[in-house]
Amino acid sequence: MNAQQYVSELIRFDSVSSKSNVPVTDSVERTLKQMGFEIERLEYDDANGVRKASIVGKLGKGAGGMAYFGHTDVVPASPWFSNEHGPFEPTVKEGRLYGRGSCDMKGSVACMLAAVERIRVADLRQPIYVTCTADEEIGYGGARDVAKRSQLFREMVAGHSKGIIGEPTHLEVVHAHKGTFGIVATSIGKASHSSTREGLNANLAMIPFLSEMKAIHDEVESDPAWQHPEFDPPVISWNIGINDFTYAGNITAPQSVCTVYFRPMPGQDPESLVARAQATAERCGLRFEVRNRAMPLYVDPNCEFIQELVKLADRPRATTVAYGTDGAMLTDLKQLAVLGPGHIAQAHTWDEWIALDQLDRGTAIYEKLIRQWCC
Repeated sequence: MNAQQYVSELIRFDSVSSKSNVPVTDSVERTLKQMGFEIERLEYDDANGVRKASIVGKLGKGAGGMAYFGHTDVVPASPWFSNEHGPFEPTVKEGRLYGRGSCDMKGSVACMLAAVERIRVADLRQPIYVTCTADEEIGYGGARDVAKRSQLFREMVAGHSKGIIGEPTHLEVVHAHKGTFGIVATSIGKASHSSTREGLNANLAMIPFLSEMKAIHDEVESDPAWQHPEFDPPVISWNIGINDFTYAGNITAPQSVCTVYFRPMPGQDPESLVARAQATAERCGLRFEVRNRAMPLYVDPNCEFIQELVKLADRPRATTVAYGTDGAMLTDLKQLAVLGPGHIAQAHTWDEWIALDQLDRGTAIYEKLIRQWCC
């Protein structure tokens, strides 16, 4: 099968992160086993009790070689742009394959499967590893589990495998990406008719907290210590969200919630900002929770691995991206880069698509890497 056939098969699985990804994982596992892979399967229940699965496969003997990382969950697909076909019905029009996950990142997984299919096992001198994780879209839960529990991942680390995270980069070589941190502060009040003294408006305790969040926002936007010239935008993007869940103007707000999501860059101390926000929350009497912690990925663009990858991918240089990947959980693997088909601007959209030529080129590049590093 080619990459278009593989990705069409994968898109048909509704693997939105709130649901179980076990069916699509079962499909990938069957394919890898048919190719001769040894399989390590890791399962867990998420915070909502939904069963999730990641798999790590190895083809060939020894250690080292190439380690590919993808994920099988996708973001929600409502609304969808077309009434002619749904988000989980792969559809080709004018050189594009439409469907949720086509770009992020079932298309990449499909390219890797198609590339492996072109390799004779007898030609392998070092192994091919293929990892497909759960929950990348909602905090890298599957990758965190792989890094913690997978024996094959420990083998990759010990053997200095060359790692590729297949997120969409339009086949550019990415040597660094930002981290992702998410915090939530909650103020609890009491709902009542605002004409009485019976209620407690939760926003009153939240207002001074928001003032400090605005001060941090302004500081990190202007202070060079919180900027990094290799990234676009070169700031951490301290993004503030607020909601008091009050739908009538004459009711005191029973709850007020502030979310902050920010993207630290290499060489920065994000925990100092978290500590500052937490201290302010405690001063204001708010509940405080850190929902997500993922550090940035950074590999020296001048190192031998990145320079070799740039040459093999026929690119002028390595670059950076502002989004995060499973790589944040996989930093024990020192040779690690992001390289995948499709453009990030096509991901998470209501008409997600990937160009057919990107599938062809992605397959060819992955095959080239396998032959260079494993054969």
